Amino acid sequence: MKAFWMATAAAVALAGCSTVPAEVETTPVAQAQSPEDIRVADLLSRMSLERKVAQLIQPQINSFTPDDMRRYRFGSYLNGGNGGPYGDEFAPASEWLRYADEMYLASIEPMEGDEPVIPTMWGTDAVHGHTNVVKATIFPHNIGLGATRDADLIRRIGHATAVEIEVTGIDWNFSPTVAVAQDDRWGRTYESYSEDPAIVAPLGAALVEGLQGAKGDPDRLGKGHVIATAKHFFGDGGTTQGVDQGDVDGDIEELKKIHAAPYPATIAAGVETIMASFNSINGVKMHGNESLLTDVLRGELGFDGLVVGDWNGHGQVKGCTNTDCPQSLLAGLDIYMVPDDWKGLLETTVAQVEDGTIPMEVLDQAVERILRVKYRAGLLDTFVQPSGRPNAGQYELLGSAEHRAIAREAVAKSQVLLKNNGVLPLKPGANVLVAGNAADSIAQAAGGWTLTWQGGGDLTNDYFPGATSIWKGLEDAVAESGGKATLSADGSYSAKPDVAVVVFGEQPYAEFAGDRKHLGFADEEGLDLLRKFKADGVPTVAVFLSGRPMWVNREMNAADAFVASWLPGGEGAGIADVLTGAMPATGKLGFSWPATCDFGPLNSPDGALFPVGYGRSLTDTSATPQLDETCAPLMEGPSRALFESGRLSDGTVVFAAKPNVEGDGEYLVQFRGDLTDSGVFVKGYDRNAQEDAREIRMNSGAMFGLSQDPDTGGAYRIVYEVVTRPTAPIMLRVGEDALVDLTEHFAVAQGKGWREMLVTEACAPGLGDRIRFETQGNITFRIASVVREDVAEGTACSF
Repeated sequence: MKAFWMATAAAVALAGCSTVPAEVETTPVAQAQSPEDIRVADLLSRMSLERKVAQLIQPQINSFTPDDMRRYRFGSYLNGGNGGPYGDEFAPASEWLRYADEMYLASIEPMEGDEPVIPTMWGTDAVHGHTNVVKATIFPHNIGLGATRDADLIRRIGHATAVEIEVTGIDWNFSPTVAVAQDDRWGRTYESYSEDPAIVAPLGAALVEGLQGAKGDPDRLGKGHVIATAKHFFGDGGTTQGVDQGDVDGDIEELKKIHAAPYPATIAAGVETIMASFNSINGVKMHGNESLLTDVLRGELGFDGLVVGDWNGHGQVKGCTNTDCPQSLLAGLDIYMVPDDWKGLLETTVAQVEDGTIPMEVLDQAVERILRVKYRAGLLDTFVQPSGRPNAGQYELLGSAEHRAIAREAVAKSQVLLKNNGVLPLKPGANVLVAGNAADSIAQAAGGWTLTWQGGGDLTNDYFPGATSIWKGLEDAVAESGGKATLSADGSYSAKPDVAVVVFGEQPYAEFAGDRKHLGFADEEGLDLLRKFKADGVPTVAVFLSGRPMWVNREMNAADAFVASWLPGGEGAGIADVLTGAMPATGKLGFSWPATCDFGPLNSPDGALFPVGYGRSLTDTSATPQLDETCAPLMEGPSRALFESGRLSDGTVVFAAKPNVEGDGEYLVQFRGDLTDSGVFVKGYDRNAQEDAREIRMNSGAMFGLSQDPDTGGAYRIVYEVVTRPTAPIMLRVGEDALVDLTEHFAVAQGKGWREMLVTEACAPGLGDRIRFETQGNITFRIASVVREDVAEGTACSF
């Protein structure tokens, strides 16, 4: 294995990260009796059991108070994607800093006896800039940065982000994501630099250096730097069908060559923390996988920092709950990210150390790793509250002109030109019409993880002071060339323009909310505009905003030029720089671009419309052939509904059976009611409209289902939400004989919002005219729609 990691590090160095050595160290670097060793050993020797365990507990700011910090002395805490100080996710930077001071001061109040005082540290998801905070610079998401191939640029972005984090008094950034996304249906694809680990590794290492400072630099983890986190170890980008938090299957050594490959580079760059992944590897959850968290990460790769969990990820380990999981600590986790159930987990873990379930040496080892990171970050040297640290309170640094210039450069370098028949660059003096609802929406250009967890929503441009929309950037650039730009979201005009720029794309999303079953782009706003202008004889430029490559053959056929803009963030002028020719088009695809619409993973030139590395210059006006516009999921769409929009379709019946009684109970003509005699209770639920969904509570041994007569055929597509985590098997019986085990799928889905399952012949041979949920334990879930549709032969089931 050492030869593999040596080869990986060498490949990374060749790919452009000059600070990565040819051989990755495989042994801890700390020397015996170093000042770090002495300080950490002294603190550890004087800590009580309760204070040791508290170092492992990381709650979120919405669920505890400074008084709780004073009482329990948590080693760290975080703000979630929708969390802000004092309950205000849009709080000004000054409130973030005030909150950091309150928590810090509570953590360092004198203790009784010889118990040492150990400062806490605050972690945040600043994944494309410090974008939880109003006025911060919004950089492109990683998928765009991967198209730049510019490690020095990413290093400068990391430093700028660290400075803006310091302004608010926060210590720790949960970034970079070094996932190697292999199936673009995954809702986190845009957090990945590329499907190719040789592209991911140097860029991830560069961001680590930008955030923390380079190894050997005297200011490393000092002024202008914060603690970085490489995530998520490992395999997060390789789940089956791109299902977030799902399973990654395959030979472990082959999986490591792809998904563990970026980690030697980030470790060599000195990353202090690594986050465990939600996913499973061959059925074993990473948060409880000792062979990977300990043997591989610490043994083979030589990582000597701390391993932090993800949001209640430990609760997904077999046999665990959010408040009870010794398995994770024993496997090699050091910090439990336990947003809300922190008290129960703390008390349980203390008891498990006392009764020997968790050996004291295991606890001490985890605490030691946490203390070492705090020592390296300067938190144990002198006690300085956040507002007294470098850059703190210098609010003019948030979204500074210097940082916005870096973001604008990144936007320009990330644009990938896929088609151009000569309409680009825009001619000086042109009359340009800018169309599409996304043109003047900074929120849509920024995507998820921007002020709110999912981004978008009701976030108008007023939420982004100092940022520049794509429209505004174009207006200014066209005016500078002597022309005129006009914004018309619906594409209407009185005087025929010389050219139209149509901005359209995906609505913002984050994590599992962005999981998809296929990559056909369904929103036809942009398509309609492009076809309208084509019919009017107006040349068009398509600017496509997306968190992944998508099937857009229809739009590409209708456009004269097509630009993959990804999720560029808050500096729309960078797009104008390329469209006007002020900057060259240098972006190159980090992902294969699909030629067809209904497909699985695409990680090679085979089946790709454009391969990794493709990207035209502005002078390349070679013809793009007419593309196939056939896409069954978009053309045919869902059909033959059993239940949707709160109504049962004609011919659909709902039925239930009493516990432990064979056969069906009374057939019902409505999808609601107290069926407690059958162990089932159904009530209306408001999803998007009044009672447009149903909540189903089933008691142990109950059966509940829907059928349609006559059988209309096709796979079952079910939109569902799991309310309570299953404690016993729950099965879906399809037809008479096919059984699909939903237990693990429901366990992963619990609390994750609405999801979609597709049940095909692949897991339910024969399908049949009805489905039945059968449970061996109490369970509550919701259903918004059940439809049947034709799918391509061989289409896999997904959940």
